[in-house]
Amino acid sequence: MNTLTIDTSSIVASVAILNEEKLVGEMIINHQKKHSEKLMIAIDHLLSDGGLSIQDIDVFGIVSGPGSFTGLRIGMATVKGFAQALNKPVVGVSTLESLAMNIPFADGLICPVLDAQRNQTYTGVFHFEDGHLVRDLADAVMEIDDLIAFLKARNETIYFLGDGLPRFSQILQEAIPTARIVPNYLNMNRASSAGALVLERALKGATSHYREVEPFYIRPSYAEEHKK
Repeated sequence: MNTLTIDTSSIVASVAILNEEKLVGEMIINHQKKHSEKLMIAIDHLLSDGGLSIQDIDVFGIVSGPGSFTGLRIGMATVKGFAQALNKPVVGVSTLESLAMNIPFADGLICPVLDAQRNQTYTGVFHFEDGHLVRDLADAVMEIDDLIAFLKARNETIYFLGDGLPRFSQILQEAIPTARIVPNYLNMNRASSAGALVLERALKGATSHYREVEPFYIRPSYAEEHKK
């Protein structure tokens, strides 16, 4: 089963093709947020280099949020277009669980931290159990102080990663003695990490029709909140 997964939820644009045997290929562009210009070129190169056509893809995966409102819409529209044209199923995965998959088999809690502005973060908490990712906290928008209060009650090593670390890493390390900051090369969204979840769920038959998959924003945009 060939899966093609797209992640445009952040400044990083990433595409990966996986099947049961291997990671066929992955492209990551971590420079400026011009996903509408980069995405189709990246997909075309990845398919060509992998000796595949778009018709060879059996399931399309999409990182559905939370994250950049514009980025999520670009990725979602692309996947829905492919799935509709080819009559193929879709699997959506959370940005936060995809990030947690960057450090499989970590010996503690994994806490992705995305900058949601206004001293808030998009976050969740996970751990690995028998090789599978397990949720400890559902995706949420939290004040950083509330997240710290929740995590301080857990006497475990906690691995932090995500684009919120440049803003919040110091306060997290000062407040939580067991905090560990993941290195930069593991700190960004990767379509291969999301693709591992997509493939796992697709093999179990946990797919959706393209009409059933929508972006998961968690909260309305600042403009929508202040719209009269």
